[in-house]
Amino acid sequence: MLQLYVGNKNYSSWSMRPWVLLRQAGIAFDEVVVRFDSFAPGSTFRQTMDALNPTGKVPCLVDGELVVWDTLAIAEYLAERFPEHPLWPREPQARARARSICAEMHSGFGALRAACPMNIEASLPDIGQLVWRDKPAVRADVARLSAMWGQLLTTHGGPMLFGEFSIADAYFAPVCMRLKTYALPLTADIAAYVVRVCALPGVKAWVDQALAENDFRDFEEPYRLSR
Repeated sequence: MLQLYVGNKNYSSWSMRPWVLLRQAGIAFDEVVVRFDSFAPGSTFRQTMDALNPTGKVPCLVDGELVVWDTLAIAEYLAERFPEHPLWPREPQARARARSICAEMHSGFGALRAACPMNIEASLPDIGQLVWRDKPAVRADVARLSAMWGQLLTTHGGPMLFGEFSIADAYFAPVCMRLKTYALPLTADIAAYVVRVCALPGVKAWVDQALAENDFRDFEEPYRLSR
């Protein structure tokens, strides 16, 4: 049985990607939650993750003696390990495009990540308004996302970015959480895609468990002192 090590569901955007991918695809796995107590050397979190992979971070996939870390590597391994599940788009050009946008997400959108950290339990529309007013780089990131998603939805006809659910939708699920938490302005078609992603059974299961955690981590909360 696969094991997937993840962090707090409310905060861990990186963990959300492979968890949602596995759950939505119907691939069985055992989940191991490693609570964010601290990221400092010697913390329980770091001791646990340092023993598994050289980055000391989540997510981390364990398949027998094999350990795979980093969300892109995990996604690629799962696609090869379970070829009966169309985790990438079937058509070669669409598959290449899906890989490209996942890589762009993996290394980009830094302004949105920094100003709007994932916090599923919170509702921060007032913060979102200030971020939108004061941070042009966030507006640029959202414009890029909207253009990308809009083009793909038009090209492939929806309901997901490449028609059927794929790694790309799992990869952007945490972004949808951010857009929702901070109520950032979206066009109707992009807002509708966010709603569809949130309604996916795999995403809904993650969100429900995030809401049930009740684990306020002050170092993940730049905008709140308590729940």
